[in-house]
Amino acid sequence: MAGTQASSPTPKPQRTVFCVKLQKELPGLDETPFDNPLGQRIYDHVSKDAWRMWVEQMKMIMNEYRLNLGTPEAQEFLMKQMEEYFFGEGAAHPPGYVAPGH
Repeated sequence: MAGTQASSPTPKPQRTVFCVKLQKELPGLDETPFDNPLGQRIYDHVSKDAWRMWVEQMKMIMNEYRLNLGTPEAQEFLMKQMEEYFFGEGAAHPPGYVAPGH
């Protein structure tokens, strides 16, 4: 059909979550970070901002512990750290929170 234009797809509205880490409604992740129950839990309850914070934390942990993520032990350790970071006791900090001694 000459002269007709294909309509562009309507962008999907931004998915939001109530972030367990930052304690407010924020844009959520675009997809689950892992194909397991923890990945789904993160997708459902962690914002993009909190995920970016975790990535920085993860780099620090990997360097501090000299983790080799090629080993199942290191992967399991990192998963436990991630679960504690987002869902562990005291994981949700008020805005401006600074850990004691820092």
